[in-house]
Amino acid sequence: MSEEKRVQVAIDGPASAGKSTIAKILAKQLSYVYVDTGAMYRAITLAAQQAGIAYDDEQAVAALLPQLQIDFAPGEPVQHVFLNQEEVTEAIRSTEVTNNVSTIAANPAVRADLVARQRAMAAAHSVIMDGRDIGTTVLPAAPVKIFLVASVAERAERRYRENVAKGMTVELATLKKEIEARDYKDSHRAVSPLVKADDAITVDTTGQSIEQVVARIQTIITEKTKDQA
Repeated sequence: MSEEKRVQVAIDGPASAGKSTIAKILAKQLSYVYVDTGAMYRAITLAAQQAGIAYDDEQAVAALLPQLQIDFAPGEPVQHVFLNQEEVTEAIRSTEVTNNVSTIAANPAVRADLVARQRAMAAAHSVIMDGRDIGTTVLPAAPVKIFLVASVAERAERRYRENVAKGMTVELATLKKEIEARDYKDSHRAVSPLVKADDAITVDTTGQSIEQVVARIQTIITEKTKDQA
């Protein structure tokens, strides 16, 4: 694919709105590269945990960044994530990482480092990239911007089902509180808060099947990129 025909699709939204699931399916169907930015922040959170660094120690976390290599590899049912060549696909989904990734993501040095890595990926391939600030900060010129949302109740239920499937037991009420807290942290942080880009299209996944959401976004992508075909 020539450089002028590379396509950038930015999918933003709060935790458990379905971004990763939808983005992965779309990338596979369109033969684009899926860039899971959330996994990148989670990998750094895990690295800080493993190094015994306090999540809010911005300088110590920043000093760790040059030592970290983050890679992806295709996989079923989930994409594989590697931290310094060690697979961390499951480890980055732990409750400890989930509850502290927002603190790591608010670190300006972490954001600057990962934004540079993410932009390099987008320059090399047609990508579908999901996160919290893709359309506003990482890829502000992306021709396709989606803001994926869902009710707190539905997002908590999804997270609950995921946890049960993994043998984890967390009360549904606790998950709701954690998601609400995550939403607040993500939308109120000083650096690149979670906000909808002015030119993003909101897609509400509440009560929608994965197939319905994928079809809706595919239609948007087709319409927005028809001149690039």
